[in-house]
Amino acid sequence: MEKPNLKKNQEIELNIEDLSYEGKGVAKVDDFTLFVDNALPNETVKAVITRVNKNFGFARTLEVLKESPDRVHDIDAVYAQTGIAPLSHLKYDKQLEFKRDQVVTDFDKIGLKDVVVNKTLGMESPFNYRNKAQVPVRQVNGKLTTGFYRRRSHDLVPMENFLIQDPKIDAEILRVRDILRKYNVRGYDEKNQKGQIRTIMVRRAYFTGEMMVVLVSRTPDISHYKDITKEILDNPEVKSLFLNINSKNTNVIFGQKMTLLGGKKYIDDEILGHTYRISPRSFYQVNPVQTQNLYQMAIDKAELTGKENVVDAYSGIGTIGLSLADKAKHVTGIEVIEDAVKDADQNAKLNNITNADFVVGKTEDVLDEWAKNDISVDVLMVDPPRKGLASSLIDSLKNIKPEKIVYISCNPATLARDLSLLSDTYEIGDVTPVDMFPMTNHIESVTQLKLK
Repeated sequence: MEKPNLKKNQEIELNIEDLSYEGKGVAKVDDFTLFVDNALPNETVKAVITRVNKNFGFARTLEVLKESPDRVHDIDAVYAQTGIAPLSHLKYDKQLEFKRDQVVTDFDKIGLKDVVVNKTLGMESPFNYRNKAQVPVRQVNGKLTTGFYRRRSHDLVPMENFLIQDPKIDAEILRVRDILRKYNVRGYDEKNQKGQIRTIMVRRAYFTGEMMVVLVSRTPDISHYKDITKEILDNPEVKSLFLNINSKNTNVIFGQKMTLLGGKKYIDDEILGHTYRISPRSFYQVNPVQTQNLYQMAIDKAELTGKENVVDAYSGIGTIGLSLADKAKHVTGIEVIEDAVKDADQNAKLNNITNADFVVGKTEDVLDEWAKNDISVDVLMVDPPRKGLASSLIDSLKNIKPEKIVYISCNPATLARDLSLLSDTYEIGDVTPVDMFPMTNHIESVTQLKLK
């Protein structure tokens, strides 16, 4: 294929044919693919070319010349421009269809054409759902400023309302910002490696209302930090305040050193009637309403009778395993991060759960050891990161052969790959996408597998 004569900053009229998995419009110029921001299928747009690679390029919509009936008008375009809510210009019912279609497409590509993919389980209100915010801080026009990066850049767009976050989190970020301004604390200067505050992280427990604030600073020497601590903790909902030091020139948010400035070391929240302690580094699902739906669906697909030995792989702080412990004979959580295992043990005690324990290690290593000692697994719950299951874990599963596997996935492409690899040993049940991240292109799903 010969690349057409397209140049950066060139303006061009494009017909949009499809949506990419990232939610960008897809257009063709002489069979050369362009991915177009803020464009929907069946639209004609005037766009500007922003980048041209060897096999594809990128463009940004300047004007919609022919509009899709699925376009939304009453949401500020900044949410799509920054990547906070890249699907916010698409009607919500069409977002749910788009997510199901992505699962179907990934399954078809790998040859799983007979797997039933159900409709996406959406939210009644798909806004203001996030219980955690990590908001970049920069010095703009001489002022410490909060906002979010424009897509594919480190240019900060000042923002006060983040659309998909708990409004009380948005308000707390502004309150902390103003306290820092009051004491002339400087925002981070990434280019010159100067300034102090890089990020404000706020977590808010949906069911208890408790908030945690973490200030991520380039340096430990924040002037007036005692006054700042007192004022931040003046909000009775803020139960925990940490200072994290990250002096490295990196995109990683947290540095190694985490210091409690005031309050508790954790906040408490609830899932399906159980209480969980959440520390600054804890993995905890960000959509509390849909988390309960997701976990309940996974528990239902496990079809527990009270006689099963259940393994909760990638168990984190124990949220899935402890949620189903009262329906199982015994639950073993396996997690590579030692601090998460300590949190999970603490959460088991907190909820008076005595039939669950948690071990540090890789799931495949633990299962291989169990297989050698003739320890059986009836049900395996697995909720891996985006890269999916390691090939060594798939080998271990084929060896120890749990009767059922319930696979919670956050990436349909790696889910399709893993199900294909397991399909010679397991019958693949239907797949239900769950919209954990409305207004974004991220897709979660739940699948049941039964031993053949």
